[in-house]
Amino acid sequence: MDKNFKLIESRKLLVGYIKLILISLLVILEVVICAQYATRYIEDGKTEVLVTVVISCLVLAVLEAIDSFVIKNEVVKYVFFGFDSACLLILCIFTGNTYLSTLYCIVLTQIYISVDSLRENVIMFSVSCGLFVISFVCGRIFNASGTVYADIVEILGDSILGVAILAIHFLVTNFVLKFYSNNMQLRNALKEADESKAELEAAYKEISRTAVYEERNRIAKDIHDNAGHSMTTVIMQTEAAKLLIDKNPKEAKTRIISANIQAKNALEQMRESVHLLAGRAQVNTLKQDIEEIIAQTIDGTELKIRCNIEDIALDSESARFICNSVKECLVNGIRHGKATAFFIEMRKEFSNVCLLISDNGVGAGGKIEEGFGLKGLREKAEKLGGRCSFTGEEGFETEILIPLKTEEGDKND
Repeated sequence: MDKNFKLIESRKLLVGYIKLILISLLVILEVVICAQYATRYIEDGKTEVLVTVVISCLVLAVLEAIDSFVIKNEVVKYVFFGFDSACLLILCIFTGNTYLSTLYCIVLTQIYISVDSLRENVIMFSVSCGLFVISFVCGRIFNASGTVYADIVEILGDSILGVAILAIHFLVTNFVLKFYSNNMQLRNALKEADESKAELEAAYKEISRTAVYEERNRIAKDIHDNAGHSMTTVIMQTEAAKLLIDKNPKEAKTRIISANIQAKNALEQMRESVHLLAGRAQVNTLKQDIEEIIAQTIDGTELKIRCNIEDIALDSESARFICNSVKECLVNGIRHGKATAFFIEMRKEFSNVCLLISDNGVGAGGKIEEGFGLKGLREKAEKLGGRCSFTGEEGFETEILIPLKTEEGDKND
């Protein structure tokens, strides 16, 4: 609203200057007309005619000044234009059409710049052409000289020339007004676009800052939930191993292996979180990350892990969930299922990613009770728009299905 108001105010200011210049030109032209005919009328004893010309010029100038700076109503402006035409007719009759087309151009310019409608300007131009021809003919008849044929030819030729001048004036004036109006609107649009761009940049910076804070909070939560849980498990497993090392060395060894895997997972999670906080880009692919988890798990143990992993690109959140799921299933299989062998498969199924992890452990027997780890896997899978299911009849099997998304979050068909 403010921008449109400034545009209107700028146009009004320019129009005011133009009107002032036009009135000044009109007054100068009227002075020239009066000076040109003053000596002739005085010598011929036609003082009353000179007075009539001077009064007509004065009235025309006053009417134009009032019309330009006082009158706002368009209907009243048209009434004033009628009085202007009457003054022009008087001047035309007594001065013999001198400067008639120029006077009409000045008066019409005042109308054109005051009216925004092209249709109304066309109407005023048409009416003015008719009034011009009438004034011209009346003035020529009043000052007729020579043969009738010569006067008719001269009247016809000068009338056509005058109308042509008015037509050129109409086209040029309205073109300039239209060009100026479009130019001002374009400048206003560009200024508004620049301001909108600045606002968008500020909003983007604010959103980016908010996104950074949210990402840091998410990473902190991951450290607390995942790494914290892993370290707690490590402590519990090592404490249990100390108690069993004399009574049941085999079970104590299993506990230590499980604690070792959990400690490695916790370390890896801490490293990943530190890299994210530092703003470092992910270097390894998802397949490489899973293979590294497998390598760390079987290092120094007798565990056997077979895998069939496709190289699939996922967004960072989904990739972290897949890796954490592999870690959780391996630890649960070793700790609770006493598993010694695993099979891990990750493949693409249409627009989804399917992760299957099975082991040769004791299984769950009857009904599967979801602890902290399994419940977290299921809830996270559902949050990502997928699902998670568990089977524990022979060994234990976890199947996770989540949508295949790119880093931008679009699904791939």
